[in-house]
Amino acid sequence: MVNDLDIRHRRGDPDFRRASLAMLAAGVSTFVLLYAPQPLLPLLAHDFRVSPADSTLTLALTTGTLALALLPAGWLSDAWGRMRVMQVALVASALLGLLASVAPSFEALLVIRALQGVALAGVPAVAMAYLAEEIHPASLGSSIGLYIGGNALGGMSGRLITGALADHGDWRLGLFGVGALSLVCALAFARLAPPSRHHIRTSFARDHAWRSVAVHLHDRGQLRLEVIAALLMGTFVAVYNGIGFRLAAPPYGLGQAAIAAIFLVYPIGSLSSAVAGRLADRVGRRRVLPVGVLIAVAGVAVTALHPLALVIAGIVLLTIGFFAAHSVASSWVGRRAQSAPAQASALYLLAYYAGSSIAGPLGGAAWSAGGWSDVATLATILLGIALVVSLRLRVTPPLQPVAA
Repeated sequence: MVNDLDIRHRRGDPDFRRASLAMLAAGVSTFVLLYAPQPLLPLLAHDFRVSPADSTLTLALTTGTLALALLPAGWLSDAWGRMRVMQVALVASALLGLLASVAPSFEALLVIRALQGVALAGVPAVAMAYLAEEIHPASLGSSIGLYIGGNALGGMSGRLITGALADHGDWRLGLFGVGALSLVCALAFARLAPPSRHHIRTSFARDHAWRSVAVHLHDRGQLRLEVIAALLMGTFVAVYNGIGFRLAAPPYGLGQAAIAAIFLVYPIGSLSSAVAGRLADRVGRRRVLPVGVLIAVAGVAVTALHPLALVIAGIVLLTIGFFAAHSVASSWVGRRAQSAPAQASALYLLAYYAGSSIAGPLGGAAWSAGGWSDVATLATILLGIALVVSLRLRVTPPLQPVAA
């Protein structure tokens, strides 16, 4: 009798390479679209004659609807199939990205971006489950690493592309460029991804689905990790939303391409994520998580200084601290989940994107009210709460193993 693990894709197999490259393309497609408007916020505010806080809704609505759609997308993939959900999600979100570039009004742009969030949820909600089912456990880390690398590459390149194209045209050209790139990635995914052979479709059972969610909502440790996710991502987005307005204004007066270049610090964050993960394995997550938050606090403090080099240094420190803390917290979620780990991850991501949706507009409002000092104050308050929660996690007892 053939062992199920023996027929899963291993590193070196052609189908392993195809699956890994397909998930890289999926990660790029998803995150190139999700954060594309961020460097364009000053242009959107100017062209549509809306406030900085209102312009941030182009990002907040997308992350908000994505958060709300994560659990339903996962349930849909259980019944409809992993590949089908991801293919529809990628094509639909790319087409909506192209449509956003010709939005006739600010309200129409917001509707399109909200729909885009629903479509985009189909990838992060399903990708890890697909890889876990199709890739041999001995090779799973490499494949997931490529997917996460695609996420980071997409998040960075989306901002860079929109900023560069906006400098040579306008925000519409920027959004069209990332929409076209995401469509190419969606087609690459459809061509490359091996079919899902190990997923057993199951019909949606409401009671079972909600029980699998409720078990995590009753764990104080998971709840604290979700609060940290919301606070970290909320701070990160509020600062990156506000920095565009600050650098476009006097005395800096930077263009869109130069502002978008700030996102080149992302690879440093990815490195800090890997380093924090190794440190957490060595000395424990309870010790490393508060350190990541403190580094982010230090970064926000440095951004309050005026020389451009120090402002950028502060952004670098914030990015290092954010990625380090997020890496530790997100891995801790899986370690604590004794049942339904996919639902635990979905709840963490829901809180993560909800924090972005709430704090992003707050950052815009803070900029309008008092400039960068108010943005920095908001970020410091959010990180201060995150630090307190991370210290509470240090004394949160581990879950007892479930009896066999």
